[in-house]
Amino acid sequence: MLPSSTTPFILEAGCDEAGRGCLAGPVYAAAVILPDGYSNPLLNDSKKLTEKQREALRPVIENDAVAWAVGVVDNHEIDSINILNASILAMHRALDALGVIPGQIVVDGNRFKPYKDIPHLTIVKGDGKFGNIAAASILAKTHRDEFMREAAKKHPGYNWEINKGYPTRDHREAIAALGPTPLHRLTFRLLPDNTEN
Repeated sequence: MLPSSTTPFILEAGCDEAGRGCLAGPVYAAAVILPDGYSNPLLNDSKKLTEKQREALRPVIENDAVAWAVGVVDNHEIDSINILNASILAMHRALDALGVIPGQIVVDGNRFKPYKDIPHLTIVKGDGKFGNIAAASILAKTHRDEFMREAAKKHPGYNWEINKGYPTRDHREAIAALGPTPLHRLTFRLLPDNTEN
């Protein structure tokens, strides 16, 4: 069971992103403040949960959280400012939308830019250590997956409903056959170096 925050008695926002390694679509980030002492036995790093488990946890987190919000940076912005800056910007946008000012921010990973004058900590593999970061990872992932499932209906043939825009073999084969869509990140390597004819 993951602790709800690193520090008791402080409104601490956990932040994480989803979609950083994708070839198409936006990067999503979430910020979540959980009640002090909150626990849920299923709360864990979103990558260690099944899609069904993540989708089941999403409404629970959204209902139980003191505050939560999602930030989005689209593929054009990603191409303009690079994926690292876009991931951090998505987290800042999520924090902007929180509606509650946290006393501290904890971020999964080791890179972040200061947000206003609020102290922050970066925690490598934080989504497997703290509930607020795990909750943020689940919300970022499920909100992004929802976007990609809808995008798959408008851009059939890329299997986004399954691969969610990640660089799978079927996704790259579809790009080779159909070309990129307006949602593809053109600064990313969309095709492998050695394409077979």
